[in-house]
Amino acid sequence: MAVAPVTYPFSASSSSITAPAARRRRQQATHALPAAREPPRAGGAAGAEERTRRGKEAEVDDEEAERRRKEEVNRKIASRKALSVILRREATMAVLDTRKPGKGTRRLLPRTVLEALHDRIGALRWDSALKVFELMRDQVWYRPHIGIYIKLITMLGKCKQPEKAHDLFQAMIDEGCAPNLESYTALVSAYSRSGRFGEAFALLDRMKANPGCQPDVQTYSILIKSCLHAYDFEKVKSLLADMTRAGIRPNTVTYNTLIDAYGKSGRFAEMESTLLKMLLEDCKPDVWTMNSTLRAFGSSGQIETMESCYEKFQESGITPNIKTYNILLDSYGKAKMYEKMGAVMEYMQKYYYSWTVVTYNVVIDAFGRAGDIEQMEYIFRLMKSERIKPNCVTLCSLVRAYGRAEEVKKIKSVLRIVENSDITLDVVFFNCLVDAYGRVEALAEMWEVLDLMKERQCKPDKVTCTTMIKWFLIKGIDDHRVQYLRELKAERHKDDM
Repeated sequence: MAVAPVTYPFSASSSSITAPAARRRRQQATHALPAAREPPRAGGAAGAEERTRRGKEAEVDDEEAERRRKEEVNRKIASRKALSVILRREATMAVLDTRKPGKGTRRLLPRTVLEALHDRIGALRWDSALKVFELMRDQVWYRPHIGIYIKLITMLGKCKQPEKAHDLFQAMIDEGCAPNLESYTALVSAYSRSGRFGEAFALLDRMKANPGCQPDVQTYSILIKSCLHAYDFEKVKSLLADMTRAGIRPNTVTYNTLIDAYGKSGRFAEMESTLLKMLLEDCKPDVWTMNSTLRAFGSSGQIETMESCYEKFQESGITPNIKTYNILLDSYGKAKMYEKMGAVMEYMQKYYYSWTVVTYNVVIDAFGRAGDIEQMEYIFRLMKSERIKPNCVTLCSLVRAYGRAEEVKKIKSVLRIVENSDITLDVVFFNCLVDAYGRVEALAEMWEVLDLMKERQCKPDKVTCTTMIKWFLIKGIDDHRVQYLRELKAERHKDDM
């Protein structure tokens, strides 16, 4: 796909900005059947043969109908039995959270308990998962298994519960399960995800001292990723040097993590040198490498470099995915290169790339920035017709666009969408709402946003306070409300320190 040379009008009258390709199914041709003709009447022997033949056909039809009827009855019976089993299992799993180890709870079905534990781990419901695990340990059939411990420790790390992860690690040892590389790595991840680098690096040293648990590329990659999230690039350099001394070569995941972090922080020289090192070490880039690189250059406005990288990655045999095209759309939209953005949309439509919520959000935001409210609303209606649920990002784009267009009624229509849905709102949405009301000089409504935030259990941050103070002062208002906002801003500043 050569994006650059294709031109495409990005306007409300554009004919090809229609439903996504996934909804465009080819209509199957219908063929008219010839009219049924009444068979000729026959008499004598020929007529008798014809009647016999018809009788046999009728018997076959009756047998077929009876067979189908029995199949339908059996299917309904099987369906009822299956539903009964499912309901019983769900009822059992529902009470597992409230039941405590003790009399009458030691002979629960292994499959039910394991399914309950697996579901809670997958949903990151760590408190409930630990209760089910405690119940499991009390069963007569329970035997310690290191794999279950590793899954639980990994879950606790994702939930930023490093102390509980350590307690579980110790319980695993107490039950006779010898720690292995995977369990140590899970605990290292738990500490590093929470920013507890002292404990994480101490564990790394313990692993080095244990011949059977030497850290591998996954252990280092997890630590590197956590350090990059904390913008501690010095620790990253130390870890990479440590890997070199140990003879551990970074893999594609390690390099992708580095490229993505360097790109997001604007460290393009380090990003490019990492990509070059990746190629020199014969570590093949993948679509994640391509997406991280394109996102870095595109978000910084380096469109020509982004396009050049896109062509080179494709020439190396890497196939773009939906995320790739979302990145291109977003980059072109923010650069106001609407013709190229339209070309990408046309290409996606032509080659049947189904739009995701991210695609819709990018396009809605682009139309909103361009001030094309009519087309933005059309895409939003299309999104709902495709049964793709809007999220907080969608609503932020709508509110920002309506604020710029000074459409007070339409800002309130977004709030009605919120009232009639279960969309989770964050402080960014409320900050957009505050700014939009300020732009249209609806200061009373802007002040009421604080009450709305309280209802939604969302605390105002420094941006909320600063934005509201700005619009009050622009209107020449410096009363008790502004003083309250200044005090609230000072409190938030202390909380952040």
